[in-house]
Amino acid sequence: MALTLHYHPLSSCCWKTLIALYENGTPFEARLVNLGDPAERAAYAALWPTAKIPLLQDGARVVPETSLQIEYLDREHLGRTRLLPAEPEAAFEARLWDRLFDCYVMDPMQRYIGQQRRPAGQRDPLAEQAHVATLAMAYDLIEARLAGRTWAAGEAFGMADCAAAPALFYASTILPFGPDRPWLAAYFERLLARPSVWRVVTEARPVFQYFPLRERLQPRFLAD
Repeated sequence: MALTLHYHPLSSCCWKTLIALYENGTPFEARLVNLGDPAERAAYAALWPTAKIPLLQDGARVVPETSLQIEYLDREHLGRTRLLPAEPEAAFEARLWDRLFDCYVMDPMQRYIGQQRRPAGQRDPLAEQAHVATLAMAYDLIEARLAGRTWAAGEAFGMADCAAAPALFYASTILPFGPDRPWLAAYFERLLARPSVWRVVTEARPVFQYFPLRERLQPRFLAD
């Protein structure tokens, strides 16, 4: 039975798992989830109670959480690219960078965007400032450790890069990298040049209209 990914093309978390699937050409069915529809949300929550996307389904088995989904793909549906290294120390490094991108780039980015979805009078300026400060800290941490590396955890594209691409894509609309972070900016361009990454960007074009900071997206992301 083919894999099924329950997802939405605008979601940064969904991009992370999609990039892993595209990277390896893994066959799967993409099933769009409309969490705004009560009946559809209830049916989806019956699969996994948190009702968060994405959710990977492999027959009767459901796998939540993007990092676990990528590890599961590596273990059960290994493709041409091993996304989590077999060697323990390299795997530890990959998991570390995966957590850094998820917790300190993806999370504050999503929280900032969440503020933008509120009416202007209901936004929390102090929270927004805190999220931007966290992004700046993460950018500096990444910049200091990327020197000499091609990919986040070394010379091979992997799970950490699947996490980095969507996190940095959306975070750059909140806090651009700037000339003082050349390693980070160059790394982002390498990510965009990866076919698996560019594919999720182009597939999201029809729904970028719903992104609260759409006006800050670079023209190349909206059309070729």
